[in-house]
Formats: sequence, structure tokens, C-alpha cells
Amino acid sequence: MKPCQAIPFLFLFFAFAACKDKNEQAKQPVPEVQVVKVGQRDLPVYMEYVGQTFGQSDVEIQPRVNGWVQNIAFKEGSSVKKGQLLYIIQDDELKDREQAASAELSQANIMLVKAKSDLDRVKPLADMNALSKRDLDAAQATYDAQKEAVRSAQASLSNARLQLSYSRITSPINGVIGISKVQVGDYVKNIGQTPINTVSTLGALRVRFPITEKDYLMFKQKLTPDQLRSLDVEFVLNDGTIFPEKGRLDFANREVDPTTGSLLVQAVVENKSNLLRPGQYVKVRFKAYEFPNAIMVPQEAINQMQNVYMAYLVNDSNRINPRPVKVGERSGSNWVVTDGLKPGDNVALVGNAFIKAGMEIKPVPKAYSYDSTSTKQ
Repeated sequence: MKPCQAIPFLFLFFAFAACKDKNEQAKQPVPEVQVVKVGQRDLPVYMEYVGQTFGQSDVEIQPRVNGWVQNIAFKEGSSVKKGQLLYIIQDDELKDREQAASAELSQANIMLVKAKSDLDRVKPLADMNALSKRDLDAAQATYDAQKEAVRSAQASLSNARLQLSYSRITSPINGVIGISKVQVGDYVKNIGQTPINTVSTLGALRVRFPITEKDYLMFKQKLTPDQLRSLDVEFVLNDGTIFPEKGRLDFANREVDPTTGSLLVQAVVENKSNLLRPGQYVKVRFKAYEFPNAIMVPQEAINQMQNVYMAYLVNDSNRINPRPVKVGERSGSNWVVTDGLKPGDNVALVGNAFIKAGMEIKPVPKAYSYDSTSTKQ
């Protein structure tokens, strides 16, 4: 075929191909895309933090004398009463000290009696000038010194008895005792020894949790101290269930931790069921404030590209119209939109279809409920 004859042939080929593409595009069905209406309602915002439980009183058991543990008089994890015997520490040396102090006191008392007898004998003789005043002063000084010796011996005996009493460690409060850090035969010291146990009350519990400095400033601006103290605090357990009792905010620490930038806050819960134990980790949740007339869309209706958020409106001609929006808090499975949308707008759910600007779609209305609450963590 000559070149001049091939040109018309190629023209006819491309014209046919173009017509074929237009026919195929005309035959493509209009995609069905789920569409929801932009919602609006008052939205409560809940703050959520991770906290740890502490007993109303967590008292550490610390030995006050050195010695070998001779006996453990309790069952680990059991309830104990105030004054109940917990540990016995070897007391042989302490008993010897007490006996020595007791003997010193007896000797001091004997010497005091002798000094008093000598003084009583010298006085009348000195009055009759049978003895000099110097002899009387010496007898009086000996008596006074011996009285002080008795007082010193009494103090030594009291101290020895106190040290001996420390060999019997008793519970300082009513509560539940933990696992012992020492066993029979272990040597304990009164200095440098880590606590050998802890007794905790199981009544009202303290729950401590850190909040950011930003959240602290927000609370100060939005809520009064009385409003903060009256907030109902919920506790979510490790298995996801909600503890049936509500708590109250108790106090905040006096300073922000400069190493973490957080402020420690404490809540208190009665714990009547004794379900909570000291040392547990729980989620602390409470309603902080409310968004009035918040505009919301499902998260599927927002496409995020770096710091740009885009919604895809469906106009009256059923065509896609991309629109940049500003978002606020997450509300369950929804976004709070602060700018770019108004109530009643139809937005496409971009998660279930490939859509682009200007394309025609067949909107499929989706029943959707905005009944959820915002939770900040």
C-alpha cells in the first residue's frame, strides 16, 4: 500500500476508535453512592484519662529494729485489725538490753536510797555544828546526782523496752494486707530496708490520673471549682465494663510536673462493693463541657490528606462537589465540623466508592444516627 493511500485508512481507524470510546462511556452506568445528611445537635464532650487506684490509707510496713524474721503471724491477702500481730523479729539481744537497763535502774535506786540515808544523817549533825557545812553540801550533791542517775536509768529502761516492742510488728490500721516481701529466716534492717508489706483500707478508694497542662487551662476557663467538684466521674474497668459507682473529683496537685508537663488529679469513689483494689488501672471518664448545635458528619464522609480535610457534597444535579472543611473533636464514629458545612447538606460517603469532582452519581440515602458522645483522650 502506498503512503498516500495509508493516510485515509489511519484517519478512518482513529475516528472509529473515538466513536467507540464515546459509545462505551455513554453506556457506563452511573455509580450508586451512599449519601447522608449533615447532622446538628448538642454534643456532650467527655474527657478520658488512665488512672491508678490507691487505698484511702496505704500504710507501708517497715521494720524498726535489725534482726532475723522469726515468725509471720498473718495470711497474705487477708483482712487485719489495728494492733494485730504481723511479724516477730528475733529479740534475744533486745531482751538482754532490757535486762541490763533494768539492773542499772535497780542499782541506781539502791544508791539513791543510800544517798538519802546519808543526807538524812548528815543534816542534823550539821545543824548542831558537829559536821561542817561542806559535809552537808557533799551529801546533798551526792543525793541530787543519784536522783538524776535514777532518771537516766529509767529512760534507758524505757528505751530498751521500746526497742524490744519493735520486735513485734503490728498492723497500724484496719485493712487488707498484701504479699510479704520477706519470709521466716530473712534478715531485716531498720535503715535502708524496703517496706516488707503494705496494709490498705478497702473502703473509699483514691484514683489518681495525670492531665495535660492544656486540659487544666481548659477546665479553669470553662468550669468553676464547684462545677468541677460536682462532676460525676465514671470508671471503666480493664474488661471494658463500667464500674457501677460514680466518683467525685477531689483535688489537683499544687504544681505541674516539669518533666512531663502534666498535673496529677485525684478522684474519690466509695467502692462499697470492694470490687476495686489498690494498684488497679482504670479509665477515668467525665463530662467536661458541651458543644451547642454541633455540626457532625460520619468519619467516612471526610477524606484527610495531610492537614487538609475534604467533604464531598452532592448537589441538586447529583454531582460531586469537593469542599474543604475544618474539623473539631471526634464524636464516636463522627467528626465535628466547625466550618464548611451546614445542617441538611448531603455528603457522599467516600469510603465505599471511587468518586471524583464533577462526576454524576446515583445517591443512595443511608439511615444514620448521630447519637454518640465525644471523648477526648
